[in-house]
Amino acid sequence: MTQMSPHVEDVLGTVDRGLWRRVARHGSRYRKFGLSMMIGGILIAIVESLLPLMSGLLIDAAIDKNVVQITWYSVVYAVLSIGFCILVWCFIIAAGRLATGMAHDMRRASFVRLQELEFAYFDKQPAGWIVSRLTSDCRKVASLMPWFLLDLCWGATFLLFSSIAMLAIDWVLGLCVMAVVPLLVVVTIFFERRLLKSSRLMRKTNSELTAVYNEGITGVRTTKSLTRECENIEEFESVSQSMRDYSMLNAVQTSIFVPIVTSVGGIGVGIALSVGGLQIEEGYGLTIGMLIAFMQYAVLFAMPVRELAARLSDLKGAQAAAERIEGLLEREPEIHDSEEVRHRIEVAAAGNQSGVADDGGDPRIKTIDFKDVSFWYKPAEPVLNHFDLSITPGETIALVGPTGGGKTTIASLLCRFYEPCEGGIYLNGVEYRKRSLHWLQSSLGIVLQEPHLFSGTVASNIAYSSPAASQEKIEEAARTVEAHDFIMQLKDGYGTEVGEGGGRLSVGQRQLIALARAIIADPQVFVMDEATSSVDTETEHHIQRGIEAVLSQRIAVVIAHRLSTVRSADRILVIEGGRIVEQGSHKALLEAGGAYMALYRQHFAG
Repeated sequence: MTQMSPHVEDVLGTVDRGLWRRVARHGSRYRKFGLSMMIGGILIAIVESLLPLMSGLLIDAAIDKNVVQITWYSVVYAVLSIGFCILVWCFIIAAGRLATGMAHDMRRASFVRLQELEFAYFDKQPAGWIVSRLTSDCRKVASLMPWFLLDLCWGATFLLFSSIAMLAIDWVLGLCVMAVVPLLVVVTIFFERRLLKSSRLMRKTNSELTAVYNEGITGVRTTKSLTRECENIEEFESVSQSMRDYSMLNAVQTSIFVPIVTSVGGIGVGIALSVGGLQIEEGYGLTIGMLIAFMQYAVLFAMPVRELAARLSDLKGAQAAAERIEGLLEREPEIHDSEEVRHRIEVAAAGNQSGVADDGGDPRIKTIDFKDVSFWYKPAEPVLNHFDLSITPGETIALVGPTGGGKTTIASLLCRFYEPCEGGIYLNGVEYRKRSLHWLQSSLGIVLQEPHLFSGTVASNIAYSSPAASQEKIEEAARTVEAHDFIMQLKDGYGTEVGEGGGRLSVGQRQLIALARAIIADPQVFVMDEATSSVDTETEHHIQRGIEAVLSQRIAVVIAHRLSTVRSADRILVIEGGRIVEQGSHKALLEAGGAYMALYRQHFAG
């Protein structure tokens, strides 16, 4: 089952203070909504800070039975209340636009970056980790921003105006209420690191839980065939229990943090109430209306502090998610065009030249040369060691040999899914890292052992690399690989839904559609990795005839365990231990009686 990669963020790491500035960039397109929220927060705070004063004045006017003052204060209070409601409504609209817009942009940017990253990244990162970034993490960060902006602007403004009001009513009582602020700061700092740590642990475990879900669904056939349901349930319960524990820890910390802030704020309120009450009892100082207004300020004074503390708690929880999102967005692809190549692409685009590749070079691939290529996934375990191979125009090369010998690695290097650790691969004599990555990979037709079809129709899958392809071209590609007949026997023909991953079709049918998909863009080089290993003999014959039809006049690299599929290759290479131990035509290798003959006897014994 999936294990988290070791480089996932350290849960004890320090807070990146510039992180939220980078996150805020995602809201640049929605600047007007963010600005509206900030202005709205300030206006809400001003209106809210005037309401207690108007209440106090209205009470004093009522005690004095001053009808004129009662009327005016009532009208002003009503206007302020209506204005408050309108401002809150406007804020909700702006908050919704900002939150949904930021979530959309972050998900889009994350998905774009995933399309740019190299194969090795997906080898190391479990699918659950990636899915969690694009779903829950983006939602968590985006939904926090509007409330944080509001509470920051509203809270700071309300604290300022309420402080001024309290000091204006009675500066001694005002200082009593504000004396608790340093204690609130100490409490906040104490909980800051603890909340961040538990939030990181919670988000990390959530990724593991998502990965377990993903593998449990995609591997359900294997699970049931091996009767491993109980073990999977135990593993899920283990991860789920960890998620529960960390969630409870974070919830407990938050539950302690907020009440402590509230209680500390209540200390100042209690002091002000007792002192103010004594003043009224002794007949000097505050009026009843002003004491009530002051107490409202004192009670409300703790509210922005509490809200800011709660938002800070949310911020610490969301920071772990923000770190992961930004970590993905800031990861540079290890395989990419160099500055020199990008410059040539820009020059070629500006020159609008015809008959050249997008980087201004030769658009045709005539020769491929592996020169002294060494490659390893781990430095201590080389897969290829000083490997050399030359492929001439129109030549079909077959790679055979034992599992783990390096056949798939050779094909992956040719496709530039990985790059040589040492040596180089040359196209028409030019090292392929000096050519456009897009040009190279768009010149390839690739068919894998387990072809992946996308949800949609048969036609849309064949035209996946050429969305503008006409129905005639789609059918022509299907006929070329002998897929047309079986497609027409499907319920809706080319309009038949294939299901997620092509699950509604057989392996052989998916393979034929993958072949049609590979040739519709007329690639210069074909790479086929075990294209017939998972199908029956009759389907293999269909696929083999399709392969022979599409390989004509093209360079091809075919990997196969079934030697019946490589007999017609121009050259067969026996790969063992990352090197060529034997090469030649099928007939010549059989006559040589070496490694290929041993493989042949093994496959066709009896």
